[in-house]
Amino acid sequence: MNKKEYSMIGISLIFIVLQVWLELEIPSYMSTITEKLEQHGTTVNQILQPGMMMILFSILSAIASIIVGYFAAHVAAGFTARLRKDVFNQVMDYSTQDIKKFSVSSLLTRSTNDLTQLQQFIAMGLQVIIKAPITAIWAITKIANKGWQWTTATAVAVVVLILMLTFILLMVQPKFKMIQSLTDRLNLVTRENLSGIRVVHAYNAEDYQNKKFDKANKDLTDTNMFANRVLALMNPGMSFISSTLTLAVYGIGAIIINQATVGAARLTLFSNMIVFSSYAMQVIMGFLLLSIIFILLPRVTVSVGRINQVLDVKPSIDDNEETTGKTTEAGTLEFKNVSFRYPAAEADAIQNLNFKAKQGQTIAFIGSTGSGKSTAMNLIPRLYDATSGQVLVDGINVKDYAIEDLNNKLGYILQKAVLFSGSIRSNLNFGSTGQHDKKSDNDLYDALDIAQSKDFVTEKDKKLDAKVAQHGDNFSGGQKQRLAVARAIARKPEILLFDDSFSALDYETDKKLRTALKEQAQKTTKVIIAQRISTIMDADQIIVLDKGRVAGQGTHQELLKNNEVYQEIAYSQLSKEELAE
Repeated sequence: MNKKEYSMIGISLIFIVLQVWLELEIPSYMSTITEKLEQHGTTVNQILQPGMMMILFSILSAIASIIVGYFAAHVAAGFTARLRKDVFNQVMDYSTQDIKKFSVSSLLTRSTNDLTQLQQFIAMGLQVIIKAPITAIWAITKIANKGWQWTTATAVAVVVLILMLTFILLMVQPKFKMIQSLTDRLNLVTRENLSGIRVVHAYNAEDYQNKKFDKANKDLTDTNMFANRVLALMNPGMSFISSTLTLAVYGIGAIIINQATVGAARLTLFSNMIVFSSYAMQVIMGFLLLSIIFILLPRVTVSVGRINQVLDVKPSIDDNEETTGKTTEAGTLEFKNVSFRYPAAEADAIQNLNFKAKQGQTIAFIGSTGSGKSTAMNLIPRLYDATSGQVLVDGINVKDYAIEDLNNKLGYILQKAVLFSGSIRSNLNFGSTGQHDKKSDNDLYDALDIAQSKDFVTEKDKKLDAKVAQHGDNFSGGQKQRLAVARAIARKPEILLFDDSFSALDYETDKKLRTALKEQAQKTTKVIIAQRISTIMDADQIIVLDKGRVAGQGTHQELLKNNEVYQEIAYSQLSKEELAE
């Protein structure tokens, strides 16, 4: 918390003490009214004066409560906003490996639902946790000398109350842990269903998905109902204890008053009983306020633990403050005896991979599904770190780069194109942090032209400012992929990484795009993962991967003559005449 919020807490503490004092002074005026009523010759003015003081103190107490509520809400909202930002920034620093420790649905729940639980707890806690013990202790000091019998009855009531709250807490705490994980599950099922709704409809799987959702929903509902039913015992339990205490106070008072022989003594005892009854209710009220915290506490402790789990994860990819070493090359990429194994995997996904690409060259990876092509490419932008060996960009190990410096040298296009809501311009400028980083319209159109997407962009009414829906859902798959390629090209990187990024393009568009890249991005090094032989035939070096190992390495013609794995892939797609072209 910052200094301003600590100041607000200090001011709140002052007003809470003032509020408690005002509330605890009201019974003393009630005692005065009782004594006046028992006396002969009491006038209306003598009754009105303490009565007006009671009303005034009640109004002042309400004003103090409003001030405390305002500051508590401000502190809770401010603290939670910063914590939400910390969680978001922490997740942004996660590597792909770190993200897999949590599901996306769980991270969403932790960033929203769990933080909301904490915010509510802080807002209520600042008012209740401070006020309740002050009220209870102060009230006890007020009644300590009024009679040991009444004090004993109050002590018994407090002990019973504490036992009840402890029992309820122990019963609901495990359930609230389950509730948060079940909320994650429900979010996961809902998110899967919405993102895959077209597949669900295509396979007539509505009933299956409904049953899947109903189970997740029922599990969450049943657990919630159990926890809330147990918590529902709190209010009647509190009412029973407070009513029993009131009855005990009046019962004990009646016995003590009857035993008194002097009228004045009886009057004093009666007045004490009224005051004690009021203060005893203040003690119970203090614990009643604490019961609100007991309602929130089980869930918020679980939420805090889940938030801390996110914050406690140390990103597996260390980001250097600055790049160590100076580059003597430009646009070069080299793998030196690179091997990589996924966590808990039994075998390497990549083993002893070696190659070097000079500036402007095209390197291609091909192989069957699961051969390690994408894994190898993911090591370049440090989505993962190599288990052994070195990945060098411009002669410097990627581990020695500041992440920002490394990413500025790379243009990465995923197999599944990712567009962000906004406009075509905002997507092409994505990652530009300052006004001087923004590209001119000519630069953007040049990038669109190379990516074979200028035609459909210029056809739109607003052209570069045309709207892009969430996930780019207002564009076809091929259009999204070409826009993603244009975004990478617009950065003018030294190295372009295509992770099967031509898969949604037809052969003609694929060929035009590669030709444009060759002509207009001659100094840019290209690394291409592809399933189609036609996409990589003109590459300077083709690396054939098979189960993470290099099964062949060379040009298209060299591999077509000498490599069986490459021959099998090639002849399954094109004829000998087409391959010879």
